[in-house]
Amino acid sequence: MHAFDPFNLILLVVAIIVAWRLWSVLGTRTGNERRIDIPLGQSDARARQEAASARDAGDEDDEEVRYGLPEEERPVWEGVAEEGSALARTLQRMREIDPDFDARHFMEGAQVAYEMIVTAFAQGDEKALKPLLAPEIYEQFAAAIAGRKARGHTQELEFVGLDEAKLVDARLDGTTAQMKVKFVSKVITATRDENGEVVEGNPEKLTTVREIWTFERDLTSRDPNWRLVATEAAR
Repeated sequence: MHAFDPFNLILLVVAIIVAWRLWSVLGTRTGNERRIDIPLGQSDARARQEAASARDAGDEDDEEVRYGLPEEERPVWEGVAEEGSALARTLQRMREIDPDFDARHFMEGAQVAYEMIVTAFAQGDEKALKPLLAPEIYEQFAAAIAGRKARGHTQELEFVGLDEAKLVDARLDGTTAQMKVKFVSKVITATRDENGEVVEGNPEKLTTVREIWTFERDLTSRDPNWRLVATEAAR
């Protein structure tokens, strides 16, 4: 028998909490979004609070040395777009419509969403996909999953990691904002038929995937979630 490994249980708990918290991560702001913190339970709340206080004190000093301003006073475009660029100006207009908009925090959430969507699609997990996709995109993903099942195919995917996540464009149509993000990821993927034979991909080959995903949100909405509205191949 294998001994019980508590580390595996911790990983499972963290994975569940990440999924639960994603809805409030992608595009929202609390005022301290240098990283995404994942609470592990009420019993260690005091330890987390003490660690966060010590960490934030150090981070504030680092931020002021690096940028000359604390996090909440930094320009919305800093670290995401070039000063004076059209992209920077659009991000500033988004901040004027929604004072809580934070481009850096959006990018953190977009990376989490990318991995979740890619993984959920491979697993055929429509329930996980639905809150993250616009209705039209969800229907396309669901149809692809249904077609795969009808053929008796299953998809295997190992998400190795992201090489790049870059905001390449931002647009405003009234109060509706769109953010285009270029992702370059490494995956190992293969599709098998009902007999287990590989019909597409290679379960032993690392593949580089380059895509541009467009996320959308009404900046005046109380719903903080950004949803995927389009995907396209990238160079």
